[in-house]
Amino acid sequence: MIKETIVEGPSVPEALDAALEEMGVQQDAVEYEVLEGGGKGLFGAEKAAKVRVWIKAGYVAPGAEEDEADDEGLEDEGPANHAGYDEASPSDLSDEELDAIADEAVAVINSILGPLGIESEIEEYEGDENEIIMDIVGDDLGILIGRHGRTLDALQILVSAITNRRIERRFPIVVDVSGYRYRRRIKLEEIARRAADRVARQGRPVELRPMTSFERKVIHMVLRNDRRITTASQGEEPFRQVVVHPK
Repeated sequence: MIKETIVEGPSVPEALDAALEEMGVQQDAVEYEVLEGGGKGLFGAEKAAKVRVWIKAGYVAPGAEEDEADDEGLEDEGPANHAGYDEASPSDLSDEELDAIADEAVAVINSILGPLGIESEIEEYEGDENEIIMDIVGDDLGILIGRHGRTLDALQILVSAITNRRIERRFPIVVDVSGYRYRRRIKLEEIARRAADRVARQGRPVELRPMTSFERKVIHMVLRNDRRITTASQGEEPFRQVVVHPK
């Protein structure tokens, strides 16, 4: 299995998807760094993007022997960090350090929205996976979400890349707009479970509609422990979709 790769693509999500295909893993198995941004204008114009993608420390490929997960020696060091800063976990940081990271993320978001004349407030809270969620709230913020959340995905990548560079750490930061991601996640979880039940019942693959990288990641993560089925992504952006297969 390829442990690390650098891939270029028309946009960051497409470059990331190409890297996942090359490595043969799903997105929840990797971490990545944006080396060169793509996107549309401020949020992601059609420029070439380059990402570095590597396997998470401690990841064990599906089907690998259970005892491989206990070998923590080399895994703990993780991949080489070409960017010069380390990955940070919320449990490793003090409340003051977490507040400083959140403040930096707020400053980045405001620096992007200010010139656009968008008035909003930012609510901060901790997510289920120990990430910091920055929820932008206000009136008429649909422009920040875009069709199927694609503008929000691009904003997420931009804010994370700039914030991590400023704090010189890799830290999980999620950008949301008026709870859109939360509501969307709940709906996607229902779609994923219904698809898995249908596949298990009928014994035939089910193709879900094309989704953004965020949406596909939710599907993969919800179903990753379902022993009845497997999931895979197929197709090219913007028509890339998740297929649920019977085991």
